[in-house]
Amino acid sequence: MQPFYTPCSKRYEQKMRYRRCGKSGILLPELSLGLWHNFGDVDTLANSRSLIHRAFDSGITHFDLANNYGPSYGSAEETFGYIMQKSLAPFRDELFISTKAGHDMWQGPYGTWGSRKHLMASIDQSLKRMNLEYVDIFYSHRYDPDTPLEETLQALVDIVRKGKALYIGLSKYPKDMAAKAYQYLADRDVPCLLYQDRFSIFNREPVISGKVESAANNGSGFIAFSPLAQGLLTNRYLNGIPEDSRIARGGFLKKEQLTEERLIQIRTLNQIALNREQTLAEMSITWCLHHKELTSVIIGASSTTQLECNLKSLENTHFTSEELLLIDNASGL
Repeated sequence: MQPFYTPCSKRYEQKMRYRRCGKSGILLPELSLGLWHNFGDVDTLANSRSLIHRAFDSGITHFDLANNYGPSYGSAEETFGYIMQKSLAPFRDELFISTKAGHDMWQGPYGTWGSRKHLMASIDQSLKRMNLEYVDIFYSHRYDPDTPLEETLQALVDIVRKGKALYIGLSKYPKDMAAKAYQYLADRDVPCLLYQDRFSIFNREPVISGKVESAANNGSGFIAFSPLAQGLLTNRYLNGIPEDSRIARGGFLKKEQLTEERLIQIRTLNQIALNREQTLAEMSITWCLHHKELTSVIIGASSTTQLECNLKSLENTHFTSEELLLIDNASGL
């Protein structure tokens, strides 16, 4: 019987580059594939499978999930688990798979936040859905202000010691709480491998606040998500709000975020990108990668065509000082 999937034999000889993750032995691809959208049970399995296969064929080895990705909750992990079982299992040791827990997942008082009970149940559920014996990195998805930080962190330490995750990560933690977490984890010989947060031309808070520098000082890598600001940094909204867009459908991206001032900024940035012979999306991802202190940028895609477009951001990577200044001015900084 022929194998279900045979990856590209030259997947590591193309344009993908790899960066070291903090002070660790791990190299991550400059672009990682996020399964936040387009991999749930409301989406087409064939399309999800094509996206994951094409990503791996292109040298993307890191796939980023969370227990509540979908919709519905858990279904992105189930989709990935099916693809893992059917086609990627022979290549497990080439993959770096992450998941997270801490946002709403199931009903009742134990289905969210950062208690030991929630985290321990979550990792077991995630492994079952993804048909995995372990994940490469397990994140605390958000800081829980009502659970003692030590309880959350010790659960993460124990998850590693039980062999259910190789590394630990933090997502969206306030800088001061992240600093305490770095120290707690390091003292127990389970250092934080990655800090994850939003980062884009429109959202530079992790650099401005010192989160990126703090991660580096503590030996952790920094991985960025939402490099396209939920689609604002694309050509999607240059002429208004399309009926099938995220804003029109509702969700995380709200109509009130697309102000007239923001629209002017988007159009100005789009012209800078065109002058570079790039799309706005390509330039926006490239701009993130221009920050060498970042380990990887998580991209999303709804089709292999869109994925190919995002991969083009790896081609024209040089910015002149004038271009960087124009981008700063255009984005209101």
